[in-house]
Amino acid sequence: MLEALDGTSSSPKDAAGDGTTLPPALRMHRLLLIGSLWLLAAPPALSIFQRPTGSPAPPPPQYLLEPLHTTVHTQRGATATLPCVLRALPHNYRVKWSKLEPANYRESIIIITNGLYHKNYGPLSPRVHLRHSHRYDASLTITDVALEDEGRYRCQLVNGLEDESVSLTLHLEGVVFPYQPSNGRYKFNYHEAKRACEQQDSRLATYQQLYKAWTEGLDWCNAGWILDGTVHYPIINSREPCGGRLLLPGVRTYGARDKQKDRFDAFCFTSALQGQVYFIRGHLNFKEAGQACHNHGAAIAKVGQLYSAWKFSQLDRCDGGWLADGSVRYPITTPRKRCGGLPDPGVRSFGFPSKELRTYGTYCFVGK
Repeated sequence: MLEALDGTSSSPKDAAGDGTTLPPALRMHRLLLIGSLWLLAAPPALSIFQRPTGSPAPPPPQYLLEPLHTTVHTQRGATATLPCVLRALPHNYRVKWSKLEPANYRESIIIITNGLYHKNYGPLSPRVHLRHSHRYDASLTITDVALEDEGRYRCQLVNGLEDESVSLTLHLEGVVFPYQPSNGRYKFNYHEAKRACEQQDSRLATYQQLYKAWTEGLDWCNAGWILDGTVHYPIINSREPCGGRLLLPGVRTYGARDKQKDRFDAFCFTSALQGQVYFIRGHLNFKEAGQACHNHGAAIAKVGQLYSAWKFSQLDRCDGGWLADGSVRYPITTPRKRCGGLPDPGVRSFGFPSKELRTYGTYCFVGK
């Protein structure tokens, strides 16, 4: 210790070299000078100001152009192109297109090209090709877009150690609807829910589709499976039977559940139709309804087809009609008192009446 707390020397002599005692101000100046020299000589690891330890931002692509829009909007049955354009052609390069599957988080290869030759892979193979409008164009075109085509795609330039990629999202315009079987709610395990949606001309909805439907007014108190194996229910109006009044509106979640053992309803998603839904009047039981559609060269409509006609063709009828699953429903785009009395548009349901004893009209579907 060089000094006592009162500023006097704690040793008989200071280091002036000649045995004399330095004035306090001069001693303080010397201490500050020694401290400054020590800081300058300290290694960088002891520096007060250090570089951030986080990973640096990835450099921008050198060969791939960043797309102006990373989301491509389309409908079922349409043709959609996902852009991927090169600035230059490196030596010995390949371009690989792949899709991230939301149900299992795996990446499936769709097509690989070296600019001269290409090879298609997987279930999309018959419906995809490279646009190739010029030598730098590696854009992917999907024809006859299907419900399962929605999702995230990646265009990757494989070029040795300098691989780079761009990600794009294919978004289908559509509608989400809750679905349960004739024997009541909470009867589906995951695989049964998936199959039930597919049987009604739809597929299990993704979380993004369910969330968007909630923002557009979907309010449903029963929990249902979605594509990734999690379970949710969308609430607009908080109420006691649906988690209580104190919880805020939102898409409430049960998280991931056992796909074999746990049982819930389903949230299905469908898009535009390649055909037409129409109504046949009459007092028909279920079997007679199916025959009536057949006599017109059509088939009794599925639930997803009725929702699609309501969403995209503005189908509006106040008449309950049989559907293929044995339910009776009717679509309302302009709410009115004598058509259910509810204030919002939607597809109303009479449930699953007796197929033999009850009579209604029927909704038929004819494809293009």
